[in-house]
Amino acid sequence: MPRSKDVKPITYLKNSTAKLVREVAEQGRTVLITQNGEAKVVVMNVARYDRWRNAMAIAKLLALSAAQARGGHVISTTQALARGEAALNEEITE
Repeated sequence: MPRSKDVKPITYLKNSTAKLVREVAEQGRTVLITQNGEAKVVVMNVARYDRWRNAMAIAKLLALSAAQARGGHVISTTQALARGEAALNEEITE
């Protein structure tokens, strides 16, 4: 749950954009912007956004892997390592 100082109405964003951007960028805060009392957007700094995107990509890969495992699409560690080694060798020769 966001802290109260991290929830701002859209009028604050309109009237204090530069201040909000500076605070978010410098402090790494994530601020929830509301409109008519409803959450509408989130403002976050680029570093946090990049971490969030990476985390979402990993979560997607984990979900895909779990689905493949449930479907019986698995290989042994030895096979996986052999495929990885072959792929690396292929990249080196290109």
